[in-house]
Amino acid sequence: MTLLILAYLGGILTIVSPCILPVLPFVFSRAGQSFSRSVLPMLAGMVLMFALVATLAAVGGSWVVQANQYGRWLALALVALFGATLLFPKLAERLTHPLVSLGDRLSQSAQGRSAATGNANTGARPGASFLLGIATGLLWAPCAGPILGLVLTGAALQGASVGTTLLLAAYAAGAATSLGLALLVGGRVFATMKRSLGAGEWIRRGLGGLMLAGVAAIALGLDTGALAQLSTASTGGIEQRLVDALGTRRAAAQMSASVDSHTAGPTMMPVRDTTMRGTADAPAPLPVEGQLPSLDGAVQWLNSPPLTAQALRGKVVLVDFWTYSCINCLRTLPYVKAWAQKYRDQGLVVIGVHAPEFAFERDIGNVKKAVHDLGVDYPVAIDNDFAIWRGFHNQYWPAHYFVDAQGRVRYHHFGEGNYAESERVIQQLLREAGAKQVASGIADVQAGGIQQAADMGDVRSPETYVGYTRAEHFASPGGAVRDQASDYRAPSTPSLNQWALAGDWRVGPEQATAMQAGARIVYRFHARDLHLVLGPKAGGEPVRFRVTVDGKPPGDAHGTDVGADGTGTVASQRLYQLVRQSGDVRDRTFSIEFLDPGVSAYAFTFG
Repeated sequence: MTLLILAYLGGILTIVSPCILPVLPFVFSRAGQSFSRSVLPMLAGMVLMFALVATLAAVGGSWVVQANQYGRWLALALVALFGATLLFPKLAERLTHPLVSLGDRLSQSAQGRSAATGNANTGARPGASFLLGIATGLLWAPCAGPILGLVLTGAALQGASVGTTLLLAAYAAGAATSLGLALLVGGRVFATMKRSLGAGEWIRRGLGGLMLAGVAAIALGLDTGALAQLSTASTGGIEQRLVDALGTRRAAAQMSASVDSHTAGPTMMPVRDTTMRGTADAPAPLPVEGQLPSLDGAVQWLNSPPLTAQALRGKVVLVDFWTYSCINCLRTLPYVKAWAQKYRDQGLVVIGVHAPEFAFERDIGNVKKAVHDLGVDYPVAIDNDFAIWRGFHNQYWPAHYFVDAQGRVRYHHFGEGNYAESERVIQQLLREAGAKQVASGIADVQAGGIQQAADMGDVRSPETYVGYTRAEHFASPGGAVRDQASDYRAPSTPSLNQWALAGDWRVGPEQATAMQAGARIVYRFHARDLHLVLGPKAGGEPVRFRVTVDGKPPGDAHGTDVGADGTGTVASQRLYQLVRQSGDVRDRTFSIEFLDPGVSAYAFTFG
């Protein structure tokens, strides 16, 4: 019952989602018309399509996302058509006559001719209203928040059931309720305006213009981009507080931060000394730390069909929690790849669980590209809903869990380092499983570029987030202005680990976006390497940049993504290595200037 209430309330809350704003003018365009011939068919169409998309998402997997995107474009075309009919009455008669006639024929076939003759509102067409409701449902579906996410995650974990159907129906009913209330209130407002101003025709045309503007906003991505910046108290936050209040929590990336090899904290099991004892011939016994949790809940698997804990019995399993822009994960990756290759034929299965930290890491296309570019050929579970993460009670990137052939977790390690100890655990578990001639040597891993091990003795600068949710040591005068464009200045002599923006930026929860060419970021740092997670313009258009260190081109201190002259290009959403010093490490002032607008900056990391 609690979940049904949650689902219903979550559906109601979708009406206040910023990404639904472009659809509201279309909603109000039905106000004041016959409830049975106009409002009710539209609500039915909306609920039907919303529930259909949600159901397909629960049972169909990632292909539904693509299908829904095509559906959104069809819906946009349909809404644009009816927006034009409101704006241009004569054009409306020609453009909508075939559609309205078809809607009438369909309605009369389903309900009988007598149902249509008794309605005084001859302008209301049930068929057209139903089609418009379908369009609204297609556009509304992507605005679902955490509560629908819980419903769909449960469906993925438990399979299709009557309970899942009821939850989806409750969510859709909540959405229909909020839409119906909007129509009711809107109808009274419009009726008053018509009586007092006699401006019904202008109201209708204004609604048509707003509908077309909404179509343009959605087509340009403003519904999920700029409109999402209108309020930090979005429906997602409201829903999340509702979920928390009722005792159901959804995993979120921001609940933890990337860690390095010397970081400790809350874990699945009590923290213990991870140093191996004993000898190669007589290794210390490994305790049982728990059973391998379920691997269900991934939105998609790469390099493999979906794997289950039961199917992995008899294999030694290494579960690696990672995300592709995490520098600690990238520096660990060469070792994980080496183990997967070395012990694959002896019974080891490596599973990479990709749990995103930033929103762009939820894009399956981005993850596929990263997996390909990084040469990862073992199975990867895309854990966008943090279902597997929650099953392990995990808190860190990277995190390694070592599972024996009986499905028991026997060892874990968080962060970088302890590679020899981890490999000896793999060897020990393989011998316990009966593998013959298990190699006793340690893999010789020679990592380079971004994946080269950090020089932790010279790192005195911490991981630093640019978005205001987790930003620290921000030194631009006046501080950050949230969610709106503002002109910033950088101090001439920042102190160690202070950073600042210069130029026109919009600072959001996760990232800062450059609003004009010439915008800069300055950081006073102390480390061998400096990395920055960056993304290009919306739509993927590249952004050029120029780096300086202490006011000069980096020369021999340039990173792998920068030339010696300091120039480079942001072409995809990932981590960029901008500085790698070969000599003595000391306090340096880093500056990056973006020669084109639109770049997004997320986080600095060092090594």
